[in-house]
Amino acid sequence: MSADGPASPGRFITLEGGEGAGKSTQQRRLAAWLRENGLEVVETREPGGSPGAEEIRALLVTGATGRWDAVTETLLHFAARRDHLVKTVRPALERGAWVVCDRFADSTMAYQGYGQGLGRETVAAFYDLVVGDFRPDLTLVLDLPVAEGLARANARNGSAAGDENRYEKMDLGFHERLRQGFHDIVAREPGRCLLVDAAGDEDAVAAKVQAVVRERLGGRLE
Repeated sequence: MSADGPASPGRFITLEGGEGAGKSTQQRRLAAWLRENGLEVVETREPGGSPGAEEIRALLVTGATGRWDAVTETLLHFAARRDHLVKTVRPALERGAWVVCDRFADSTMAYQGYGQGLGRETVAAFYDLVVGDFRPDLTLVLDLPVAEGLARANARNGSAAGDENRYEKMDLGFHERLRQGFHDIVAREPGRCLLVDAAGDEDAVAAKVQAVVRERLGGRLE
């Protein structure tokens, strides 16, 4: 993928998982490694990742846990996702950049489909309408026991400003359901998704992530 060679196709990698799994940290580590391999990398997130989607994000990640019912919440996520795809993700991929995204549609399936009980079929119908046939090239689901993830998330919030903790405040049953949802997503799509044990230290998890990307997407990654 040298600068003087033919344009390389973009790749879309998503990082998923429950609260406190370390997605944002591993996104930064993965993006830095890909850049060291000479790639243009766009780091983005959901909900958010474009000006319009960031405005919707504020409605979703702050406030009371019960401020939306499951259908309204799912519609908001897909509205943000559509803007994100149109304004950020697709243009980056079209010019050959690699996009590394902190959450994508699997989070909606896990959080709203499983956690809030909306069901797979309803979320999948929204996906087909809004996103269509587009899928990530690779999805890494960072997995932690719920109690450990929530403890990490609470420690993070205690040391950082901001109130984007609406989902973290939901009950334990919700978090157990969404974890099982992520496990089910991986089992249903093993060609695209892989479960990564996130219980180790940051360096160990980053090494696992890099090994999977190298194996699945190949190229000249070292």
